[in-house]
Parts: sequence; C-alpha cells; structure tokens
Amino acid sequence: MSRVDFYVLAQAGSDAQLRFACRLAEKAVERGHRIYMQTASAAESQRLDELLWTFSDRSFLPHEIVTGSAASDPQVKILLGHAPPPDGCCELLINLSDALPESPGRYERIAEVVAADPERKRLARERYKQYRELGCTLESHNV
Repeated sequence: MSRVDFYVLAQAGSDAQLRFACRLAEKAVERGHRIYMQTASAAESQRLDELLWTFSDRSFLPHEIVTGSAASDPQVKILLGHAPPPDGCCELLINLSDALPESPGRYERIAEVVAADPERKRLARERYKQYRELGCTLESHNV
C-alpha cells in the first residue's frame, strides 16, 4: 500500500503551497522519480506551470500539462493537471487538491501539501482519516 506524507506548511495561501510543491518535485526528479502534480483546477495548473519555469534561478524542471489520458513523453519527469493522471504515468503523486486522489493505492508515494489555512487543514485531516482507513502508511511533517 502507498506511503502518504503530509507536509503541513507554516504559511497560508496557495502560493506557498505551490512553491513548496515545486521544491518537492525538484528533489524527487533529482532522485529519478516520475511525478504527477494534481491540482484543484485548470487555473491552478497554469499557475504551477509558470512557477515550474521560474521558482528557482538555478534550475528548470521539464514538465508537461496533461489534458487527457494520452501517454506523455517518457523523458518528461513531471506531469501536472487537475484531472486524474494517465495510468502508469508515475510512482509519486503530489496532491495539491483538497480531494482524495482516485485509486491512491496505485502510487508508491503520495505527498499531500497542506497550506496553513484552517479550511485546508480541516480537509487534510479528512483525507488523513481516509488514507488510514485504506491502510496507507502515514507520516506528517511540519515545514
């Protein structure tokens, strides 16, 4: 079953959440992982797309916005979108939405990035309970 890490941020707001997700994705790519970054909306996918180009002065993270179930270029290590990812696309899901991802057991790892907003924390607690009921291994990190 999947390992789920909750990264609870000290900062509120979706910008803090997206910036942390970019750093997390950068580390995962350095370790050779393929990643799907699931957002809450098309607008959030566009904002994340922009951040992946500009969040760091020292690196660019090759990525692609997924708009359907078509297979992506295997050279692209980061896929992002607001719909469920294509089957078999990745071993790590970075969940930026407030919903439990479809079929969480298909990922080796799931990273839940939670901004300090009270409502976001409440929704994250609900997902934590759902993951626990599914038998996932759970970890929490205050960052």
